[in-house]
Amino acid sequence: MNAEEKVINDLVYFKNIKIVQNKNYFNFSLDSILLPNFVVLNPSTKKIIDLCTGNIPVPLILSLMTDAEIYAVELQKEIYDLAKETLKINCLEDRIKLLNIDVKDVSTKFETDSFDIITCNPPYFKKDEKSIINDNEIKSIARHEIKLTLEDIIKVSKKLLKNGGSLNIIHRTDRLIEIIDLMKKNNIEPKRIRFIYPKLNSESNLVLIDGRKNGKTGLKILPPLYVHNEDGSYTDEVMKMFGK
Repeated sequence: MNAEEKVINDLVYFKNIKIVQNKNYFNFSLDSILLPNFVVLNPSTKKIIDLCTGNIPVPLILSLMTDAEIYAVELQKEIYDLAKETLKINCLEDRIKLLNIDVKDVSTKFETDSFDIITCNPPYFKKDEKSIINDNEIKSIARHEIKLTLEDIIKVSKKLLKNGGSLNIIHRTDRLIEIIDLMKKNNIEPKRIRFIYPKLNSESNLVLIDGRKNGKTGLKILPPLYVHNEDGSYTDEVMKMFGK
């Protein structure tokens, strides 16, 4: 990696947290800020795992919110190495345990029913003959279901979650029905949904969903989350999530 390709930034407005990124790869996005702020944490939360962690923005934010054990899983070695460096410069190597393995193999590393919370910001797009795949393999794996599908994530989550444990996903709104269907097939009951809108009077493009393993039926639709004001600036709610 050339020095000019690597950058070290503040994690948005969290001045005490740095994140190492590479200009040629996917950098963390708003999705990775919204997801940890959606998670419900409580004193009984002891163990969390973030799947498809990238350069670990979700675990970084969660580490500011809870004293629970946090694990993070990233398949791509190049991104894993950035995440490892991020942990080092923030002195968080003892707080966040990083694994360079395939999500589909995670259940072989931990006992069944191990985690209270799973978070995941997965690849959003299916791969088929109509897919426009980026020539940059690292970017294409992050965007498309080349190495990992939505179904893989939910099947693994079923094994890893404790009874009543929570799976929290951010995904494209147009795949919500598929997410709900896969959750219910794997005994994960959708409990909370929050639709995300680019701005007022726009269509929802993203959705946050929380499913509970062996949970009782009963779904709450939370108030809408608007990202931008009419002038293009971030809303107060989003700025607060940024640490502003």
